[in-house]
Amino acid sequence: QVHLVESGGGLVQAGGSLRLSCAASGSVFSSNTMAWYRQAPGKQRELVAAIMSDGPTHYADSVKGRFTISRDNAKNTIYLQMNSLKPEDTAVYYCFYYSGTNYWGRGTQVTVSS
Repeated sequence: QVHLVESGGGLVQAGGSLRLSCAASGSVFSSNTMAWYRQAPGKQRELVAAIMSDGPTHYADSVKGRFTISRDNAKNTIYLQMNSLKPEDTAVYYCFYYSGTNYWGRGTQVTVSS
């Protein structure tokens, strides 16, 4: 019913920037909270940033001051602007949406070289 498609991942040098996008389609309501998670090899999936329907945001301590989550409700799209990237940010980044059940995108790989 809800489909999430991430884009914008890639290979970047430490200190560089990337912007991830997540386009949502189907029975999507802007009132629902959406979020970005990431999972590194051998690690559990962790919350990176979340944005609520009315705008407030939350960030993992590890990315505060470097990452910014935003939304464009007209396009049913959320973004993750990632600045000052570190090798520790290397992971698959997943878009998340909750509507009775959990919806996940397939993920986009972000690799930060030292």
